[in-house]
Amino acid sequence: MKKKIIYELKSLYRDNMRVTGFEFGTGKKSVCIVGSIRGNEIQQLYACSLLVKRLKKMEKEGRIKKGHTILVIPSMNTYSMNIKKRFWPTDNTDINRMFPGYDLGETTQRIAGGVFETVKDYKYGIQFASFYMPGKFTPHVRMMKAGFSQVDMAKEFGMPYVVLRSVRPYDTTTLNYNWQIWETHAFSIYTTTTESIDKERANMAVCSILTFLAKQGIAEYRGHNGYQSMVVDDTDMISVRTGAAGIFESSVHVGQEISKGQTLARIIDPYEGDVIEKLKSPEEGIVFFMHDAPLTYANTAVFKLITGEK
Repeated sequence: MKKKIIYELKSLYRDNMRVTGFEFGTGKKSVCIVGSIRGNEIQQLYACSLLVKRLKKMEKEGRIKKGHTILVIPSMNTYSMNIKKRFWPTDNTDINRMFPGYDLGETTQRIAGGVFETVKDYKYGIQFASFYMPGKFTPHVRMMKAGFSQVDMAKEFGMPYVVLRSVRPYDTTTLNYNWQIWETHAFSIYTTTTESIDKERANMAVCSILTFLAKQGIAEYRGHNGYQSMVVDDTDMISVRTGAAGIFESSVHVGQEISKGQTLARIIDPYEGDVIEKLKSPEEGIVFFMHDAPLTYANTAVFKLITGEK
């Protein structure tokens, strides 16, 4: 294993910010795995740390195939993580909306550009990602439909679901999209949590990546081959929205099968304690995403349900 500085940002008042990478194997640039880009992505950082530990052992045992290099970058934003802030501390900008970056631009553009210069030439790119809304997901691999990555390849992670996502205008400045523009097969791995650690799901994500590496002939891995992934288009999911603001009290959990008309959650008046709304499932299906903050606004998508298969 080689520990290397991918990018360094000088600071006047504190230690320099360093983006650190861990390189395994030798040869062509095969796989790059990126962990937390935002400062609150604790689960993503933790999953990367487990992956580094596993790859160190596999390299020592000679289980990384010759001619392949694997790069793991656990965090791109330690400054924000140190103060528990999701975006860049000084101007609240998102590094994952700055790719491919610009070396003479704003701070976050420079960070994105410095890192992307290193990661853009890998054949496969994998990001431990998080959602913009507070909540829990059923573990899955997500693929942006930018025209380069392949569904059958996404299935080789062995995750329960493969979610196909249409490109939106703001996606053009994300790492995943720009990886594909530079002809990297790019995938995002979602586990259940972001700001807390779920050991079981983090290990599941690590095993899915090792399964993928084995199926691409990059490493030897004799673990569980995972699931036969169900392919779902994100536009086909049903969102369940609140009609009132209040305390959010869920009655189900992610991954649970639910029936039509089943109570999913209750919205409680924060002053008087009365139930002001019961959220019912409009269809039979599976809970794919669930809001997990204690409070919710009105007209907020607090559930996403899978009701069909493609």
